[in-house]
Amino acid sequence: MKLLFIADIVGQPGRRAVNEIVPKLKRRHQVDVVVANGENSAGGSGITVNTAAEIFSAGVDVITSGDHLWDQKEVMELLANEPRFVRPSNYPPGTPGRGSLVYERAGLPKIAILNLQGRTFMPPLENPFLAALAEVKRLQQSTRTIFVDFHAEATSEKVALARMLDGEVSAVVGTHTHVQTADEQIFPKGTAFLCDAGFTGPHESVIGREIEPVLQRFLTGMPQRFEVARERVMLQGALVEIDELTGRAVRIQRVSEPL
Repeated sequence: MKLLFIADIVGQPGRRAVNEIVPKLKRRHQVDVVVANGENSAGGSGITVNTAAEIFSAGVDVITSGDHLWDQKEVMELLANEPRFVRPSNYPPGTPGRGSLVYERAGLPKIAILNLQGRTFMPPLENPFLAALAEVKRLQQSTRTIFVDFHAEATSEKVALARMLDGEVSAVVGTHTHVQTADEQIFPKGTAFLCDAGFTGPHESVIGREIEPVLQRFLTGMPQRFEVARERVMLQGALVEIDELTGRAVRIQRVSEPL
């Protein structure tokens, strides 16, 4: 099984990259399932019903999220009605939506998608390590093929969680920092890992935003309006090949495709 993961989609430029590049990547690599982090897809912050629909129509099968989950009020409708949308699993009990799902399609073995959010330098949530252990155990009752989007700031937290889950899940790929790392690898027990998949959107920017307002914020400390940038749009992420009989990763490679 080949899974394409698309890193944080930022605003309209990111959605345009998904629309134009994903079909080409699916054909080129014979991709079976596509997962995308969409937490910044609506104007660079949050996600709406319409932006989710646009992402799904481009060929994405499952959308994950992160700390900008609540930035658009329409997300409540997605959480209630869209079974292909997941939010971090380590929110407290009773939070709307779901933190994982088992994706099924005719002719394709089952694959579970788990979304988690870190706590280091991030808004406080339940312990992602304990949440991961419990949720992975539950998902393994349905499939050994499990993909984890760990939305976190600290590299140590991402590496530690992936090491803990080595041999228990197929892949752990980090999101949130918008800077693609060069540490793709397969751990000894068969779990693929990439600390951060980068972001999908304008790279002539400061992690997706116009450069000058960010500079002014750092120079003056005064509030600024951070608009989504427009130039040098790229789709970033990772391609993971998984042995569907064992759930172990066979290969992982970074993706960085210009629009």
